[in-house]
Amino acid sequence: MGKFRFGRKDKLSVTAPGSAPATKKEVRDALPGDPAQLHGPSPNPHTNLLIADVALRGSSLLMRRAVERGLLGSKFPTRKARAILQGRSWSETLLHTALARVAVRSVPGAMLVSGGLIAKTLYDRTRSNVARAKGEVALHEMAEDGGE
Repeated sequence: MGKFRFGRKDKLSVTAPGSAPATKKEVRDALPGDPAQLHGPSPNPHTNLLIADVALRGSSLLMRRAVERGLLGSKFPTRKARAILQGRSWSETLLHTALARVAVRSVPGAMLVSGGLIAKTLYDRTRSNVARAKGEVALHEMAEDGGE
């Protein structure tokens, strides 16, 4: 493998995969500008943090909606899947958000939430016919609420 140069050619170079990595000082010296400053579209670091937060949350929301539609779209027509997602109540949305936060913030929380979901799945499987009928009725009601 040939030479790889980063930043200014005279300051930093890594020649081979087995060679020693560059030190933090060499990397800092090779970067343009003051490394203590946060680089972004705004000179205000707080604004840059706000922009990053909005972008990440927005993309997360879009991805979540796409996954939900994909999961529902495998069984229902597109219109009905969209109506089901729009028919969710605020309490359901808040409950799902709270469960996701508990699961993400700690290992015990993740174990508790995943254990509860596994228990619910096993319970539904033992009563598959009743659970399937209840689920179909609930989704039909959500679709009616979302279609209004």
